[in-house]
Amino acid sequence: MKNKLSAIVLLVSCMMCSQIQKVQAWGMTGHRVIAEVAERHLSKKAKKNIQKVIGNQHIAYWSNWADFIKSDTSEAFKKTGSWHFVNTSANLTYDQFHAELQQSPDNNLYKAYLNVKKETIENKDLSLAQQQQNLYFILHLFADAHQPMHVGRAADLGGNKIEVMFFGRKTNIHRVWDSDLVENEQYSYTEYASVLDIHDKNYYKKYNVSFEQALYETHQLANKIYADVELNANLSYTYIYDYKYIMEEALLKAGIRLANELNEIYG
Repeated sequence: MKNKLSAIVLLVSCMMCSQIQKVQAWGMTGHRVIAEVAERHLSKKAKKNIQKVIGNQHIAYWSNWADFIKSDTSEAFKKTGSWHFVNTSANLTYDQFHAELQQSPDNNLYKAYLNVKKETIENKDLSLAQQQQNLYFILHLFADAHQPMHVGRAADLGGNKIEVMFFGRKTNIHRVWDSDLVENEQYSYTEYASVLDIHDKNYYKKYNVSFEQALYETHQLANKIYADVELNANLSYTYIYDYKYIMEEALLKAGIRLANELNEIYG
């Protein structure tokens, strides 16, 4: 009986882990790396005001909340599933990209993020629960904007339909960028934040762009990834060599820029 119960618990745990894996963006580690980098660059005023919203908890703790609530079946959160990505045509110029963003549906990454940010800044009468929810979305969606397959193409669901092998394991190119590349480095999120964030003052000038410009950089990286991957490609050491540092720069850029956003909103 005891062995049977243990087997059931293990099965349920595996099912839960499998479900979580399907809904990640940057994976849990990637989102926490970005939030950790951002927290290290918060102004004193922003940090104080964020503490009023979530107490003394680190923002990394809440960085994956927007993925977790995809499992919530209530009407309030159904619309938020499409907030994590924005689909565009391939290989656009900046002007073309700008035009497609403006003409895109309301419930996508671009417009949802701007709406949440605007509400947080302008509406001073939000309940504490709504303030918390908005902060959680800001942390998560801003990070998603730097994951290339979240600024992908509708036809392949942001790379979810492009099957590849990663060191002999079947996966897809979306998941490779969500989590496989990050997890391959085998850092904890605090370790990864530390080795990436060397407090170079040039980062602020180099990475200081608008949200739309950040999305366009992600679009350009997505174009490169699409062009480089073949159906059922077997990705291994060469792919790591080609994309490790590009992936890490995306994490660092997201963290530094998220700090700037939080300093603007809460500072």
